[in-house]
Amino acid sequence: MQSQAIGRSRGGRTTRIHTVADEQGRIAAVLLTPGQASDISGARALLPTMPPSEDPIADKAYDADDLRAFLTRQGTRPVISPMPNRRAIPAFDPVAYRKRNLIERAFYRLKDWRAIATRYDKTARNFLAGICLVLAVTSWIS
Repeated sequence: MQSQAIGRSRGGRTTRIHTVADEQGRIAAVLLTPGQASDISGARALLPTMPPSEDPIADKAYDADDLRAFLTRQGTRPVISPMPNRRAIPAFDPVAYRKRNLIERAFYRLKDWRAIATRYDKTARNFLAGICLVLAVTSWIS
């Protein structure tokens, strides 16, 4: 049986949407995972699709040494807010981190569509198709 990317979390049955966006905030890649899956697993799956960038920006959920090492080996400087419980806090640029609002705004545009915000579709294929349709429409409008 194929996984439908539905998992259990504190909020009930949920699906996580992982994305890669370019420097203008346009979503370039999308991945669905069950709600209980960690964010870092989604990042590992999306790394090959990441466009070249000076500063890949991510939130605290993506703070992992192996991800930082991979991005550094790629010749980029990761801008990832460190987890507050880290013993050795890596370098962090709060000014560059402000650009993360681009991806937040992209998520807000997605969540404006009720079928996406409530995971109306039962299958992962249809849900992903709905996300792609919303991305196409919103990029065409703007």
